[in-house]
Amino acid sequence: MPIDDLLRVMERLRNPQDGCPWDVAQTFSTIAPYTVEEAYEVADAIARDDMAALKDELGDLLLQVVFHARMAEEAGLFNFGDVVDGIVSKMVRRHPHVFGDAKVKDAAAQTVSWENIKAAERAAAAQALGDKAPAPSVLDGVPAGMPAMKQAEKLQKRAARVGFDWTEAKDVLGKIREELEEVAEEFKKPDAEGSPRLTDEVGDLLFACVNLARKANIDPGMALRGTNLKFGRRFRRVETLLAVEGRGPAEASLEEMERLWVQAKTEERQT
Repeated sequence: MPIDDLLRVMERLRNPQDGCPWDVAQTFSTIAPYTVEEAYEVADAIARDDMAALKDELGDLLLQVVFHARMAEEAGLFNFGDVVDGIVSKMVRRHPHVFGDAKVKDAAAQTVSWENIKAAERAAAAQALGDKAPAPSVLDGVPAGMPAMKQAEKLQKRAARVGFDWTEAKDVLGKIREELEEVAEEFKKPDAEGSPRLTDEVGDLLFACVNLARKANIDPGMALRGTNLKFGRRFRRVETLLAVEGRGPAEASLEEMERLWVQAKTEERQT
């Protein structure tokens, strides 16, 4: 099988005698940033609807899994087969409506079931720790190192499970206006820029915006990624239009660039 080929490649790369010195020198900690980076590149390919790139990036991400599994095998912890067995068991356990007799009405009901099963798994793990286990919380299991926007979304979803949530998406708009006013008030103070208080208020505003996206069934990270791509396209068009005149952005005024930005936006909407 092709996966066996990849496992053999990684084994050879990690061989201390005739492998790759860089690969041999790596640890879980040094590889972790690359794992995160590859996941982002998968998301980027999806956002750009580039299926050729997606195939390539998925391969890179799979390599990361194989890399970690190989290092774990060398340390006598687990191997790639154990990783596969673990995820297969987890998927079967968390889909009793597919692999068992349970019934779910729709995707929303499945999400609730999934979260309930995860909560039961966390409770069982805590029980196994006995007195060493910390006090349980509905927020347990949200990784501290998760990107801030995704972490905010996860925290909100967990709180919503016990009823701490807005009734409708439009209700969040009032909270956003409130947080924006508080940001504006902080800006009135001397030396506001970069201050801890302003930082706190901007954080509250961003948290409320994530809440709005969540309530509207929009992935806030993907929404922002789409806007980032759109900004990049339009700004590059501004640079192109300026280059025709023999200039760059540094030689243009803000008013000129704003005019060209509007032109780029109009062109994009007409295509």
